[in-house]
Amino acid sequence: MARDNTLYQRRRPLMQAELDAIPWFHLLAPEERLRAADDLKIAEAAPGDFVCRVGRPVTYWFGVVDGLLKMSADNAQGQTMTFTGVPPGGWFGEGTALKREAYRYNIQALRKSLVAGLHVDTFHWLLDHSIAFNRFIMNQLNERLGQFIAAREIDRMTNPDIRVARSLATLFNPALYPNVGQVLRITQQELAYLVGLSRQRVNEALTTLADQNVIRVEYGGLRVLDLAALRSHIFSRESGS
Repeated sequence: MARDNTLYQRRRPLMQAELDAIPWFHLLAPEERLRAADDLKIAEAAPGDFVCRVGRPVTYWFGVVDGLLKMSADNAQGQTMTFTGVPPGGWFGEGTALKREAYRYNIQALRKSLVAGLHVDTFHWLLDHSIAFNRFIMNQLNERLGQFIAAREIDRMTNPDIRVARSLATLFNPALYPNVGQVLRITQQELAYLVGLSRQRVNEALTTLADQNVIRVEYGGLRVLDLAALRSHIFSRESGS
């Protein structure tokens, strides 16, 4: 929500249902909730809109209330590397907000999305006043570290089925994305963007996973039938590749 971004111009206060969808909001004490609710803003991002850009200074800590975002960066060769997707319930950029530094990645909407933002000054105020908020941020940082280690591993994998399985497993992380539940609203084309494969190849990988009763492809999304099996499937397939 930088000031030269149309998202900033479209921002508005959150409705109660939108506040209720924020996973850390109910952890706050009454005074802290009032401070956060007064500061929180939300805006609708159109497909292709940038929420954050490399090199821009941090002004907000962001979260997805509805929709799907993509986190990526360009390497020295000008190729785009996708780190992960951010589904509903996911909040990101806490490391950047903690250090008040410029973004080192781009965040872009893959579809129409509702993105909430907490100003970085209020973010630091909550860190200074709320033990529960501190614990939430510490857990976020810990889970994020594991996520980025996994993303580097995925980027080096040559087996497309494993790439799709690993990417799906990260999107069903209940700590980082508690609002996803068992059904992820995502199209095969959106998943292809996140994984870096063609839509046809992603479809083949999903068919394999569905045949093994690990997931079920539903209208407009994917249902995980056994998350533990999905994760163990990843390593068993890799060891046999």
